[in-house]
Amino acid sequence: MNTTKILSIVILVIALALGYYLFSSIKTDIDTTERIAKTEARVINKLKMIREAQVAFQKVNGKYSGNWDELLAFVDTGSFYITNKTEIIIPLDYGADSIYVEIDTIGTVLVKDSIFSPSKFPNFDLATLPLIPGTDGKRFDMWADKIDKAGVMVDVVEVRDIAPVDPARKESNEITNRKPLRFGSRTNITTSGNWE
Repeated sequence: MNTTKILSIVILVIALALGYYLFSSIKTDIDTTERIAKTEARVINKLKMIREAQVAFQKVNGKYSGNWDELLAFVDTGSFYITNKTEIIIPLDYGADSIYVEIDTIGTVLVKDSIFSPSKFPNFDLATLPLIPGTDGKRFDMWADKIDKAGVMVDVVEVRDIAPVDPARKESNEITNRKPLRFGSRTNITTSGNWE
């Protein structure tokens, strides 16, 4: 064999190895991105469930829950009142109206049956509600309290992912939607999520 054939074979082998390396690294990046997207979708779905539970808890109890045991017990055994509201408008002689509102309680419905119905959340499992998907049993960080806003004490809640699967999601990020996934705020009156 002459040196040209040997060099051609060596260059071909190097080109094939380099091609495989490039393909493998691009495929790994694509697989990682897909895995992060799927896991974050599961985390967002779980945060939506927790938000539904917190909003229901606040409607019934007048405050948000900062305790997982209290929130889980509410979802398991808590109930809403079903009411019927009737407004009667009575016209007055001088052109104004008087409104009489009558509210009747018809019955109750369980929180678990009304909010977490199989049609809305088909994979709802109360036991795993506080657990972050894709982790080894870590729980979402949940905080609830009252804050002063313009001289009025208001209820606020924040639930956040303490173990983000995306390494780019850090608390130090300036952009809110690049911070770890969460809903609510410790300083503002909101229950919106940073993925919205």
